[in-house]
Amino acid sequence: MNKTACQYAIVRFAPYVETGEFANVGIVMIAPKQNNFIFKLETRRYARITRFFEEMDSKLYTESMKAMNLELSRFQGMLKNHTFTNHGHQSIEFGQQLFYEAVRERESIVRFSEPRVTLTTDPKLKLDELFAYYVERNFVTKEYRETVLERGVQKLLKQANIANRFQRTAVGDDTYHRTFPFVEQLDKEPVKIIKPLNLGHKEPSKIIDHGGSWLFALDVLKSNGKLPNKALFTVEGPPNSANEQRHKAFEHVVGRLKAKGVNVVTHDEQERIVDFASA
Repeated sequence: MNKTACQYAIVRFAPYVETGEFANVGIVMIAPKQNNFIFKLETRRYARITRFFEEMDSKLYTESMKAMNLELSRFQGMLKNHTFTNHGHQSIEFGQQLFYEAVRERESIVRFSEPRVTLTTDPKLKLDELFAYYVERNFVTKEYRETVLERGVQKLLKQANIANRFQRTAVGDDTYHRTFPFVEQLDKEPVKIIKPLNLGHKEPSKIIDHGGSWLFALDVLKSNGKLPNKALFTVEGPPNSANEQRHKAFEHVVGRLKAKGVNVVTHDEQERIVDFASA
């Protein structure tokens, strides 16, 4: 199949003009030769955005996305109407004009990147791929994702002025040990551990495998008498839109952690994390 040239721009949410910070929240694309104007916006998994802009009322984001959806839908309608009134005649110039008008630079909290070009045989599939990359960041490995989660916990501990109580430390002995990112010690003995855990993998088996590796570590540390009595795992699970199997795998791991006496909270339960750390 022949590839067609498409133009696209990344939709960016930038609520604070003062700092210039932004989050990628969508993709808008046009395939001029096909008279195809399409877009995709982040309207479900936006907790990471509201956490990043923590001083902001979350309604600002949801209302902004509603307004942007209406605006882009209006451009879609204009292109369809133009094609209909011209009896299906394709006007590449008109479509490109619409696209550039949609993504033009403006003084708004929703902005766009510079237009880019990509070649594809399926614009809708390419739109989904670009959205997965730039918005959902599907290139992020589970290891990197846990690094991000660790940074979130570190930030909470700093805000509570207790970060100096925790260090990245190996827990165990010469026979077996496992490194935890947050360990509180008393007389050089670990007394409290916190471990952010990513359980949001796309395959249920990977959720169980990754959680299982830490369940195994807890078993060995406990049998060797090296597991602190106070342990907290902050977990990130699959999105609400994920299939049932992924959610079952997530619940399976969480249930087994709790059965071992481990405290388990979701990574966004900030008050509970701070309460555990400061107790």
